Amino acid sequence: MNKPKETYLTPEGKAKLQAELADLEGPQRKELAKRLRSAIEMGDLSENADYHKAKEDQAFLEGRIQELKYLIGNAIVIEDDGKPKDTVTVGTTVTIQEDDFPPETYYLVGAKEADPRNGKISHESPIGAALLNHKVGDVVEADAPGGTMKFKILKIE
Repeated sequence: MNKPKETYLTPEGKAKLQAELADLEGPQRKELAKRLRSAIEMGDLSENADYHKAKEDQAFLEGRIQELKYLIGNAIVIEDDGKPKDTVTVGTTVTIQEDDFPPETYYLVGAKEADPRNGKISHESPIGAALLNHKVGDVVEADAPGGTMKFKILKIE
């Protein structure tokens, strides 16, 4: 049997998932229960589109609740221990520079929190995976969709 892939979360990411779970288990579930009751009261369920839609939504909601519970319960939370960072790991902020382009700064996070437009890249992405376990001054190559990229690590925080 395959070992499940480790999921990394920042404390903020875990809090966000916990808030979503609370919303789904509370207000969302209650609203769906009302919709189901209302649809059932209409009678003949075999041809009741509202009932079938509500049941589909319920299945999706319950599936998401199970997924969130699993993620929250099994995730490895990346804590900032305050120690100096000398190697790139999940949870570090790294500044890199490719050739003569301006330096770019990324926060290495787990795949569930990746948001490249906001500087959060997954440790599983081509650049994130290439950066792992490297130090300031290292020149790293990443096989990205646009071809091989070479960049130097300028700073790790």
